[in-house]
Amino acid sequence: MDYHSASVLLLQVPEAFNATDITILIIICLLLMILSAIVSGSEVAYFSLTTKDLDMLKMKENSNARLIPALLERPRLLMSALVTTATVTDLAIIFILNYLLEQGMGEGRHFALFIFLKIVIIATVLLLCCEILPKVYAMQNNLRMALFATPVVSGLLNILEPVCHASLLSSDWLSNKIFGKSPIPISSADIDEAIELSVKETASTEEKNMLRSIISFGHITAKQIMRTRLDVSGIEYNIPFKLLVAKVSELHYSRLPVYKGNLDNIAGMIHTKDLLPHLNKKENFDWHEVMRQPYYIHEHKLIEDLLKEFQTQHIHFAIVVDEFGGTSGIVTLEDIMEEVIGDIKDEFDKEEFSYRKTGDNEYIFEGKTMLNDVCRILDVAPSTFEGVIGESNSLGGLILEIAGAFPEVNQVISYKNFDFIVLEVNKLRIQKVKITIRPETADVEK
Repeated sequence: MDYHSASVLLLQVPEAFNATDITILIIICLLLMILSAIVSGSEVAYFSLTTKDLDMLKMKENSNARLIPALLERPRLLMSALVTTATVTDLAIIFILNYLLEQGMGEGRHFALFIFLKIVIIATVLLLCCEILPKVYAMQNNLRMALFATPVVSGLLNILEPVCHASLLSSDWLSNKIFGKSPIPISSADIDEAIELSVKETASTEEKNMLRSIISFGHITAKQIMRTRLDVSGIEYNIPFKLLVAKVSELHYSRLPVYKGNLDNIAGMIHTKDLLPHLNKKENFDWHEVMRQPYYIHEHKLIEDLLKEFQTQHIHFAIVVDEFGGTSGIVTLEDIMEEVIGDIKDEFDKEEFSYRKTGDNEYIFEGKTMLNDVCRILDVAPSTFEGVIGESNSLGGLILEIAGAFPEVNQVISYKNFDFIVLEVNKLRIQKVKITIRPETADVEK
């Protein structure tokens, strides 16, 4: 058998197809090209997402958005599924296009030219439609592409998971034989251990906590540090000037939101220093003239980005809104700084109850205390409660996540080596909680 005969046997497809069969093949080819483009684009989209993007997606209500971080928790398995799908679909497209070109162009007399034209046409279609265009689009619109492709990719991963696991095991075995063992990814526990080993023995707990805070700073959202709506003090829009001055003096805050009716309808913000030149004005003075425009942010705003905005726009105060436009709380520059250096007290701060140490490994906290602060005070890694934290940001929210229902007074909720005892409840809000770290594992947790 000569070269020409072998090539014809390889590239030619049986001629028993009619017009209907060819139409079906064209439809199948187009569907395969769409699938190949989605897989190709999603590969770029998924693996170009930043940590900030993933943190934002975790907070979204959209099920596809939440699925993306879950898919990327197994990056090798995801990549294996995408590569497997792309390879199979591209091979199928090549065979179908080859047959369709055979039918449309005929064999012709110039066999070599005919083969060359088929290669050029098929390569052009594959490169443009299935590789270049989807990847360029995904690079420019990675979040949009990832959200669009997630249902398809998730389905493919469920179908191909056994095959992908087998291929990964084979590739790991082969890689270990040729290149040796691959490095183990660094976890948050490894970072905590590195901090313990690298700092001097004289370093205080506060200094170690500051290092941990700096490392986690880029992943913290406004929702995690904000003062919640229930704890926000504000000024009613229609209050008389004299009552306004008295209210500001009573609250001792430098900035206060001004609302109409309730906190969901913020009309502006009042700055204490703007009132000073008008203190001697009459009671009918229109104090609304000195109001400033409020600065709004969404709950999932990263405080790293918010700090930059505070610096560039010379503001210290932001209103946090939820996805429905309602007021969730407020965030100040002081709140952001406290995430790194700990609590800041000035001459106007009241010594309010936040936590109290009652014994060795025993603490009493307010239910509204933020989890970041609880972990810092207990000297435990922020990742300690990752498995049960859900969307909660406060100690009370954590207890609700663990218990799965609203707890009763004196009820004990346990997680790992932590015992949470609910000491006080006000309506549907956990007010005080006692935390006990069981001594036998307290040091390990630290």
